Amino acid sequence: MWNDLLMGSPVYLSAALAIIIILVDAFSGKNKSLTFYFALISLIAVGIMSAYTLNMNGQPVPEGAFSNEMIAYGGISAVFDILFVIAGILTLFASAPYMRAQNVERKEFYSLILFAVCGMSTIAHANNMLILFVGIEIMSITFYIMAGFFRERFTSVEAALKYFLLGAFATGFLIYGIALIYGATGGLLDFGAIGTKMLTGNVDFLYLKIGFALFTVGISFKVAAFPFHQWAPDVYQGAPTVATGFMSTAGKAAALAAFILVTKAMLPVNFDPELVSDKIIEMTDFTSDARWLIAIISALTMLVGNITAVVQKNVKRMLAYSSVAHAGYLLMGIASNSVNGWSGIVFYSMAYMFMQIGAFVVVGIIEKNDGRMDLKDYTGLSKTNPMLAAIMGIFMFSLAGIPPFAGFPGKYMLFIAAIESGFTWLTIVAVISTIISIYFYIGLIVFMYFKDSETPLTEKFGFSKATITLVISTIFVILLGLFPTYLIDLVKGLF
Repeated sequence: MWNDLLMGSPVYLSAALAIIIILVDAFSGKNKSLTFYFALISLIAVGIMSAYTLNMNGQPVPEGAFSNEMIAYGGISAVFDILFVIAGILTLFASAPYMRAQNVERKEFYSLILFAVCGMSTIAHANNMLILFVGIEIMSITFYIMAGFFRERFTSVEAALKYFLLGAFATGFLIYGIALIYGATGGLLDFGAIGTKMLTGNVDFLYLKIGFALFTVGISFKVAAFPFHQWAPDVYQGAPTVATGFMSTAGKAAALAAFILVTKAMLPVNFDPELVSDKIIEMTDFTSDARWLIAIISALTMLVGNITAVVQKNVKRMLAYSSVAHAGYLLMGIASNSVNGWSGIVFYSMAYMFMQIGAFVVVGIIEKNDGRMDLKDYTGLSKTNPMLAAIMGIFMFSLAGIPPFAGFPGKYMLFIAAIESGFTWLTIVAVISTIISIYFYIGLIVFMYFKDSETPLTEKFGFSKATITLVISTIFVILLGLFPTYLIDLVKGLF
């Protein structure tokens, strides 16, 4: 049992600490720093245990393990854990000064970050459909609360209500898809068992296709993929800016982790034709149909996200539609259904986390308490605060996929994976979408550096906890762009 606890410690520890922080919050009175530092130490502890279990990939489940093989250990799950922890820490540092500037200082936000990380970790470690569903719901409920955290503001309440209602609707598709997969495979929920049954046993492929399609709808909602993205702009605009950065990066990565786990089992890359001679045609058709479904969603998501972002004047909405487009890029890795594609997803999720959270932190600093979120509010920023403008410029270049920043190798990996898997047309769509995106990313830089405002920003932005987030994000956006092979090689070795 103790060995099992050690190997699954990222999941169990994050769950335990998320519960404990509620008690810390309740008994800390007006001491806001106690809850903050407890959340910070908790995230660091989970990160350390995730790094410790990184090389436990493929180890047998301990005899008598109470997880009953429903929890996966180490490997790529641990990499995702580290991603979630980093996102949580960056959000934690950024949230303290942001909430103070917004005059909404509530300690509960730190608790929500821990609960969200707990749900995400459960998703990444899931080896069973039920565990996966539990993790998704823990994460989703936390995000609903985060979206409506400014409960005195109409836009925040509206964001939470839209997110909750549409999320509940999407959950119906997800659970019904799982139910159909359960029935089509003869009562199986474990990923490995489902994959084996598909190759060697009797499976009703008609119901399996319908179940997988419904499952795809549910996950597509979580990553804000077309046509299930309508909630994202309103929710991201109305939610606290630091929460938006967290939800649009770590939440997206968690949903993609779920997609990787399921497709890796249900869409086998290589299988012995002699072993499944009587099922080879049905198996091949199912795999082909599933990949084409995801590829079409990916292409439409990239185009719709980038084209709609072009006409946005509100920076948060622009970044929201940009987030939709990036979901399309990431889905290319799922459609490719290869180690290179999955590795590209992990690398790009990590890179996207740094540049997107960093961009939203800058938006939060400019926003202050007067709701400044339009492009014109950034006019002349290079003159009033050249360092902030330079940092935002780096994030915009990286989001556009311009070297030498992290966005370039991430997109390159996904493009190559799609070409290698026979989806050259999808890569062409991705390149066109990227060219479109350059217009609005560079457009923000033009406002900051090449336009003068009649009412320029006069206040100076000094050092705060948010500065730590900006510094870390900027450094890693540059490092991952210059030295991508270290992370890429690590990830590929774990699949």
